[in-house]
Amino acid sequence: MDSWLGISEFVAVVQKESFTQAAQQLNTSVAQISRKVAELEKRLATKLLIRTTRKITVTDAGFTYFKHCQQLVDGLQQADLAISDLNQLPQGRLKITAPITYGEQVIAPLVNDFMLLYPALELQLVLSNQTLDLVEHNFDLAIRIGHLENSSMIAKKLSQRQLYVCASPAYIDKFGQPDSLPELAQHNCLVGSSPVWSFNERGKEKNIRIKGSINCNSGFALADAALKGVGLVQLPDYYVQQALNKGQLIECLSHYRESQQGIWAVYPNNRYLSIKVSLLIAFLAQKLLITNG
Repeated sequence: MDSWLGISEFVAVVQKESFTQAAQQLNTSVAQISRKVAELEKRLATKLLIRTTRKITVTDAGFTYFKHCQQLVDGLQQADLAISDLNQLPQGRLKITAPITYGEQVIAPLVNDFMLLYPALELQLVLSNQTLDLVEHNFDLAIRIGHLENSSMIAKKLSQRQLYVCASPAYIDKFGQPDSLPELAQHNCLVGSSPVWSFNERGKEKNIRIKGSINCNSGFALADAALKGVGLVQLPDYYVQQALNKGQLIECLSHYRESQQGIWAVYPNNRYLSIKVSLLIAFLAQKLLITNG
């Protein structure tokens, strides 16, 4: 077992880029961390870190060794979790990321309900429209929408969303309703985060570049503008479904409606699926099925 000595300390120093923070993470002293790393370098007869008063630099050999050791340390942590989960209720930190609007409207309320069931949990919910690296930022779970590009992750489909093109009755009374995709060029199409709208034309994806009098990266703002008769919008159901149900907005081009997009729970495939994450995924899947049923 001597070959394991110093590895956890070395990995922590590289991850934190600090002996002090590594010591805090491992609940030990800076001197102990420094001694263990020095012993590791002596055993390997290789310089892993270059330490100055200002910063720590990882050598080429150190970086190669770190990439291998990181997997070992992570595997040990996951093994510990697997044993602790056998006889315990979910506890500890639960770190999740989700898109901003869908996270605010749908995921956060459900996760809050989940937290009431398991009060020993501590939640860190990061809402971002960026595709954050789950391993680098140590996330337990991500909620992603649409096409998944990273095949190194495991994904479970939770639900789906639908994009709608719609306008208010006042706008349609004044400017008419488009019946074909080329007619969009004659309408005021309110632009969101992308100037391209997606459609399904005879079973194939069709992208149309649109333009209009408003360009805004807020779906709420665009939905409000559409409700007030400013123009057409293409937005996910959670922005416009209620207004569509009430007749405040009218769907246009329904025969070109894009296929539904999946909503996924995503987690790294090299990690043991802890009981807290497993239960949360099952909880979200059940609640979203009821909501969309």
